Amino acid sequence: MGKIIMTGVDGNFGGYSARSILKKVPKDQLIFTTPNKDVIKQYQEQGVETRYADIFNKETLLKAFAGGEVLLLISMPFVGERRRTAHKNAIDAAVEAGVKKIVYTSIVGAGEEDCDTYEVSDHKITEAYLKSLDIDWIILRDSQYAEAMVSVFEQSAAENGVMATNMGNGHMAFISRDDCAEVAACVAAGAGENNTIYDISGPEAMTITEFCKIGSEVTGKTVTYQELTDDEMYAFFDSIGVPRNTEGEWAETAKNFPFCSDGMVTFGRAIRLEQMNACSKDVEMLIGRKPLSVREIFEDLENHRIGSRTSTEN
Repeated sequence: MGKIIMTGVDGNFGGYSARSILKKVPKDQLIFTTPNKDVIKQYQEQGVETRYADIFNKETLLKAFAGGEVLLLISMPFVGERRRTAHKNAIDAAVEAGVKKIVYTSIVGAGEEDCDTYEVSDHKITEAYLKSLDIDWIILRDSQYAEAMVSVFEQSAAENGVMATNMGNGHMAFISRDDCAEVAACVAAGAGENNTIYDISGPEAMTITEFCKIGSEVTGKTVTYQELTDDEMYAFFDSIGVPRNTEGEWAETAKNFPFCSDGMVTFGRAIRLEQMNACSKDVEMLIGRKPLSVREIFEDLENHRIGSRTSTEN
């Protein structure tokens, strides 16, 4: 195998994938790219080849991807036309630079025809474009990060002991973001079959009521579930300063919600409609162990915080 290009190593997901692949692949077979020059320094000091890449500047992308055989394209943290353009820019530059295979981190629900959430639509378009090209690919459809719902659980426990969402009784196989990042590193390093879609899910699909029950048992902090309508969810996020889209500014009161409300509300609706209940054994097959369960994540909360929102669009 030729050189492996890792994008977005400045983010939470990309940083974990970068640290993981360094344990699997010789440093001289890796290229790390990021628009964050401060992050580049830490990997340079470890002897990794690093390159500056601006997702909206084709010239920098061509230079960053030159000489690579496999590209791990971690989906951008912003949503809408800018993300679709960014993904296409990266894919086009990779093809032009001679990359042979692209590993793309997509999202659960992207294979459901009727699923049209704010987040999923971008991934559907990127998946379709990637599959239309004369290049090998692997698509990883990540389930919802358990860490995101742990943050909601903790905030609910600290306030009134009620987690109020619009998920209803829909099922989701919550997965640790770290496990998703580990899968990405393993697949970039050679795991999996080309031109295959994998469902990257936790070991069990559950309702948010069941999630709250596990969290309450483990933490000793009782949190119950209250179902809200979509409009009520929007009103709640508006009240604490969560912007409707990724172009907005996050208020300090919204620190536990590093995602825009359009994304979270439509995501909750899709869960309620059972459009995101995929649950598979793909993670175990790709990384050689079972993914962490929700109970295990609650038992190790200090190592499973969602962290700050990171955006590499500038």
